[in-house]
Amino acid sequence: MTRTHSPAGPAPVVALDVGGTHIKGAVLAPDGTLLHAESADTQADRGPDAAIDSTFAFARRLAERFGPAAVGIAVPGIVDEGSGTCRFSANLGWRDVPVRDRAEIELGLPVALGHDVRAGAIAEARLGAGRDCDSFLFLPIGTGIAGGIVLGGRALTGRHNVAGEVGHLVVRPDGPSCRCGARGCLEAVASASAIARRYRELAGLSPVERVSAEQVQQRAQAGDEVAVRVWRDAVLALADGLVTVVTLLDPQRVVIGGGLSRAGSALLDPLYAALTERLTFQTRPELVPAELGHRAGSLGAGLLALDLLHAADPVGERA
Repeated sequence: MTRTHSPAGPAPVVALDVGGTHIKGAVLAPDGTLLHAESADTQADRGPDAAIDSTFAFARRLAERFGPAAVGIAVPGIVDEGSGTCRFSANLGWRDVPVRDRAEIELGLPVALGHDVRAGAIAEARLGAGRDCDSFLFLPIGTGIAGGIVLGGRALTGRHNVAGEVGHLVVRPDGPSCRCGARGCLEAVASASAIARRYRELAGLSPVERVSAEQVQQRAQAGDEVAVRVWRDAVLALADGLVTVVTLLDPQRVVIGGGLSRAGSALLDPLYAALTERLTFQTRPELVPAELGHRAGSLGAGLLALDLLHAADPVGERA
């Protein structure tokens, strides 16, 4: 077995962020420094067992190469981090999969399991836009909208492991149907997929004419009236959702991630203004872009693995 770390030095950890299409892998040094990153296909289109096999095979390849002390795995869906079980993941087709126990048997290493967005929030808290912040909301806006709540340096899970589902705050009661079964959820109104869908509908585009949220934003900047309306409405819906979050949690900062964050000031400036208009007694949080991009989940999974090692050896006497 070829290992790239020095046998005399502390061992790294291997981390995986398992998505519906790709698995993002990372290797972290004991201080959290990224040593290596690569990706593999999840193969979830071949069924849930194929996704599990692909995940473990990828982890095994990285483990054989880098000789880690532990492995961290982050997955989407409803994740019971205490028991190490993925209760349900629509993207992966998993239901009640004991990921941690199975991975430990497969790899012969201690394994930490986490939720992908909460793991991303932990990474932003320690390595990214939340480094100097005790309380913040990590809000990735992409195909969907999720949330990771960090208070006192810890990511909240909630009693039933679903804390932070900001995308399912109802902001438009008469709005479009959401995949969760409700109507007018933030995700159904202001996610990247919702923005693209609404623009196609209002612009009268045919089903085969594809347009992305990024293109809608660019067309809005160029003066396209339909795009201006769609973009404005999405920003206002985001502000309405954030008012609820601010009122309940009083975060110091809101870290905007996901694909929509690439819009930069075209998103943050009007969102900041709309949120300011809506707040009364509440203290307005800072609005900042995420710093870690698509690697947040894998970095967070690695930090969970490092935490596992620290908990097992709190005085730092690991070999």
